[in-house]
Amino acid sequence: MNRDYIRLLKLFHPLKSSRLNKHSTVLFTNKTQKKMRAKLEGDQRNDVLKQLESNGWKLVDNRDALSKTFIFKNFNQAFGFMTRVALLAEKLDHHPEWFNVYNKVEVTLSTHDMNGLSTHDAQMAQFMDRCVSGTTDDK
Repeated sequence: MNRDYIRLLKLFHPLKSSRLNKHSTVLFTNKTQKKMRAKLEGDQRNDVLKQLESNGWKLVDNRDALSKTFIFKNFNQAFGFMTRVALLAEKLDHHPEWFNVYNKVEVTLSTHDMNGLSTHDAQMAQFMDRCVSGTTDDK
């Protein structure tokens, strides 16, 4: 199976993706290593939080998580934003907690298996900020 076919299957057939992971780890070894999560700690954490807080992200009370509320002109823009973020979330296998009503999207980011903030949370937050500002280079 080629890599693109497996990606499509994972995207459109989530029930099959767990079976594919067993048989396709060899194909994804290089990408998996690039996408490894690491818990944000020490100076790296402080630097990332300082940058994100300057863009409106806030630490959540009583848990190691970030949150931000995005306001759009209408539902179409809000849903478009969520769709773009969903594509990155699938790519990273890292999904935000979010709530949407009409033009408002409330987002909370945390890495549950690390019980706190990780590099994926920072990457997702930065991507969301770029989406809103109009530049979306999803590295």
